[in-house]
Amino acid sequence: MQLARPIGALALLCSLSGCADGLPLLGGKADQETEVSRRGGNFEQTEGETSSDVISTLLERRSMLPKDTIYDQVAEAAVAASARASEAELTSAKLRAEAESKNWLPTIGPSVSLTDLGELVAGMLIQQVLFDNGRRKAERAFAAADVEVAAVNLSVDMNERVENAVGLYVAGLRGDEKAAYSSRALQQMQEFHRVVSGRVEGGLSDRSDLNVVNSKISGMRKARTTAQDAATTARAELTAMTAQSFSQKPGKLDLGTPPSNGQYLSVLKSQSLAHRSVAQAKVGRAGLLPQIAAAGNLTSDGSGAGLTLDMAEPLGLGTPAALKAIEASEEAARRQVGEAEEDARRSYSRQIQRLASFQRQTVEAASLARASRETYKLFKAQFEAGQRPVMDVVKIYEDLYSASRTILMRNTKLS
Repeated sequence: MQLARPIGALALLCSLSGCADGLPLLGGKADQETEVSRRGGNFEQTEGETSSDVISTLLERRSMLPKDTIYDQVAEAAVAASARASEAELTSAKLRAEAESKNWLPTIGPSVSLTDLGELVAGMLIQQVLFDNGRRKAERAFAAADVEVAAVNLSVDMNERVENAVGLYVAGLRGDEKAAYSSRALQQMQEFHRVVSGRVEGGLSDRSDLNVVNSKISGMRKARTTAQDAATTARAELTAMTAQSFSQKPGKLDLGTPPSNGQYLSVLKSQSLAHRSVAQAKVGRAGLLPQIAAAGNLTSDGSGAGLTLDMAEPLGLGTPAALKAIEASEEAARRQVGEAEEDARRSYSRQIQRLASFQRQTVEAASLARASRETYKLFKAQFEAGQRPVMDVVKIYEDLYSASRTILMRNTKLS
């Protein structure tokens, strides 16, 4: 079994594709409802409500994991076993938004007053806000933005969980491959041990040569044990995470590159946070200005109606400065989106360069391994012909082992 797609490359591609900050693991429009339900998202927007661009963008995003593969199965199990606290928060935010969507309707509540004669008069107060400087509209916008923030958080949480699960699965495969390679190397080194032992007993080699070979064998055994422990630990974590066991037979993984028109989750979150901050600022601004409402009071002694002028907070000398501060906070929220976009572009470019560097170094390591293998074959042939001491062959074989292990750590071909 050859090895080529490393967990390092997987992490890089996941970073580019959305396992943390890139494209969320949510389906596209063609199978939107199925994917949303399958991935554990509660992104459907209520019919008749104002469409959210952020949530619409989330719904249009696609998974980078190929369907009907073991990796897709691992992702499914990880999402299914999630506690989904972020999904509960999204549901709560949607209910709050639904409640706020009715805040323009009249309010009804009890009223109790004390008459001049000391009698209590109970009644029913009906109030309808006529003008509030946009306060209730801003409250509805705040609740809607809160839903957007919760939706992005859910997408981020699910992506991180899938990335961790798939990473643990690949780590288990990589540990198996490293352990298998170390076992094959041990067999060859034990053959060298047999040869050197014979030469020591025959007086042709010094015992220090045998000690060197024993040291190399001990190192290979330790490397094999470490790889086996790493594979066992990764699988134990994955089982604890998903409550399932998965096939240990490697399967092909081809993540590809994310679409160029995709939006970063960090930017979407910054946008939704900005929407919420702007709405909150508008609520605060409206609270500093008067509101007009029509009120009617129905009691056992009769009824009455009229207009009321009210302020959530009394005016003061600091009110103008407070209004300017609110306007400044709106501008700050908008600028944070620009900063998030810049940071996301920089992160994406950095990850692209890291991936390119990773691929280049993998090719170079493979070239060095091929050169070491050819040198080893030459030295082995010279040793068998009596032209080369055995310790030279042992040293070259150790170099080949180290080069091949470097490739294994970088490059795990799952085929």
